[in-house]
Amino acid sequence: MRTFHLSGNSIVVRAAQLHEIVDLRHAVLRQGLPRAEAIFAGDDAPTSRHYGAFRDEVAVGCATLHASQWEGEPAWQLRGMATSPEFRRRGLGKLILDEMEAELGPGTLLWCNARVPYVAFYQAMGWRVVSEPFEIPTAGPHVKMLKRLVR
Repeated sequence: MRTFHLSGNSIVVRAAQLHEIVDLRHAVLRQGLPRAEAIFAGDDAPTSRHYGAFRDEVAVGCATLHASQWEGEPAWQLRGMATSPEFRRRGLGKLILDEMEAELGPGTLLWCNARVPYVAFYQAMGWRVVSEPFEIPTAGPHVKMLKRLVR
């Protein structure tokens, strides 16, 4: 758990429980769909890890890791990364990913289905595109991205 100051706000970035972040996921990633669409298969697995950025105990950013595989290699799938509109482009997503990566060891492989408009953000964080664009019907165009941790 770490505390940061962004735009005059005290933000705590820490491990989270699903119930603390699902409303933010729903509002940002699944708006207009039933709330249940913001709960992903595997969210309740004992190996899943949820992270949140909180202002006054209200989630303003989140991300989840699901134990997974990439081409037969153990990996973590990044899912459900979301940031409240008032905190976008202020470094909050980077803080969440930094906290998450700090808990994983060097050599850890991460992958995600990234929304096309956010590819540059992930690339700035060291991820690389490994697929052609594809459509997720409820979420728009995506690409697959990978990152291997080196620190």
